[in-house]
Amino acid sequence: MTGPDLPPVITRAELFDRIVADTAHYLVERWPDELANVVFQVADMPSTAEQPTVMPRWLVEHQPPRVTIYRIPVERVTRLPEKDDLDRRIIVETSVLRAVAELIGKDPWDLAPDRYRHF
Repeated sequence: MTGPDLPPVITRAELFDRIVADTAHYLVERWPDELANVVFQVADMPSTAEQPTVMPRWLVEHQPPRVTIYRIPVERVTRLPEKDDLDRRIIVETSVLRAVAELIGKDPWDLAPDRYRHF
């Protein structure tokens, strides 16, 4: 149920998409030259016929530059004893940071050194 006095209903998939988009926007603002033509996208799962030994959480393509974050592996494969909203956000943001770092050849923590300064 929803109504004028209740917040809008947002699914987990929509929230995941928003976090990826927010993180990508943040990184493009910080690294405009390196990320000018990069396409960011979200997919539920990798679409490959082969069985991976390790479930990939993202795919980086260099030509054309594209970063695909896989929602289900990021949400479900990452194990924490108790996940609250902040933990989930950090898990998604970290996946985006690591994927972008792989794309442009930098350390993930160099991409956003002040992102988690308050922790």
